[in-house]
Amino acid sequence: MHKRFAIVLAVVLVVALVAGVGVKNNAPVQAQDDEFVFGLIMVGPFDDNGWSEAHFEAGLYVEENVEGARMVWVDKFNAADNPQLTMEGVVEEMVAEGAQLIIANSDDMKADVTAVAPLYPDVVFIHVSGDGVLTGDAPDNLGNFMGEMEYGKMIAGCAAALKTQTGSIGYLGPLINHETRRLASSAYLGAKYCYENYRGMDAADLSFEVVWIGFWFNIPGVTLDPTEVVNDFYNSGADVVISGIDTTQAIVVAGQRSAADEAVWAIPYDFQDACGEAPAACLGVPYFNWGPSYLETVEAVMDGTWEPSWDWNAPDWEDINNPDTSAVGFIYGDALTEDEAATLDEFIADLAAGAMDEEEGVNLFTGPLNYQDGSEFVADGEVATPEQIWYMEQLLEGMEGLSEAEG
Repeated sequence: MHKRFAIVLAVVLVVALVAGVGVKNNAPVQAQDDEFVFGLIMVGPFDDNGWSEAHFEAGLYVEENVEGARMVWVDKFNAADNPQLTMEGVVEEMVAEGAQLIIANSDDMKADVTAVAPLYPDVVFIHVSGDGVLTGDAPDNLGNFMGEMEYGKMIAGCAAALKTQTGSIGYLGPLINHETRRLASSAYLGAKYCYENYRGMDAADLSFEVVWIGFWFNIPGVTLDPTEVVNDFYNSGADVVISGIDTTQAIVVAGQRSAADEAVWAIPYDFQDACGEAPAACLGVPYFNWGPSYLETVEAVMDGTWEPSWDWNAPDWEDINNPDTSAVGFIYGDALTEDEAATLDEFIADLAAGAMDEEEGVNLFTGPLNYQDGSEFVADGEVATPEQIWYMEQLLEGMEGLSEAEG
């Protein structure tokens, strides 16, 4: 069973329900002595077939694997869907439920969760995709973790480069920040490498355009409409679109146009089942598997061994799709041919070897690499440090699109 919270009492329950924030009971349920309550605050819908659903599934994974664990949760925690929600109010309700651990799942929650965590020093907070521990700005009861999706995006870029017939790839971006620049750049590096090394084509002839919609998902009247952006990509000559947003518009549009006999494909993002929206048009999906990190954190809080850390969790290179060990995976789509899938297998093996510093391995963040404006990102023969990658200031040379938001 799940629990969704209203931030107000029963007198405004109807307002909360209309806003999309339901409650299971009118009064908080007290935690039982034999249960461990943990909270999850999601920026988008829990069933978005993307970022938030991947987190929700991780919460269910904990409930399945830890006796007595119970998740309480809020979704659509954003100013457009639920402007009445506040981090302080949501956390207060969760703590009243008995939550000993609260996970906030969006970069946009950084300021709020950093401010609220010190008010509850006996509760552990996790800010996903944040870097407060790395920078030293996090309170003592706040930790960070994130998956190394850079590898998933490299694989996505490779799949796109193996498939494109027009030599034009579109990248549907959310908002612009360090995270989204490095992920878009990772997809470009994968595409460039595979276009050159497996297709035997000149990477200078590969078009890779990024269009940012302005948020993690569509907000009518605020963001660009991702459906229109994807259609514009295809109308302008791109035949593969890689999604970087939390929701599935790219694969939906690709499925519609593929069904009309257009040779177009897409690569969705975040959630392992996202190809199900349009299997015949899907080249695959890079996805987050938050279950292992959630489980490790819950167990550490339960046994009193948790300490704040900044964890950038890699794929399990023995099996990137192992649900119990790998933070990041890639599910092959039906639109890949056998030959393309075999080539992608080879590329993943090369990435694995590079990640483990094995001879003949591939590390795509090896210089020379320049930023979009021509300035040096990584010198010739050098390998980018984790901090250089984490804090990418621009897109890479060879990519089209903005590196900074306009205005």
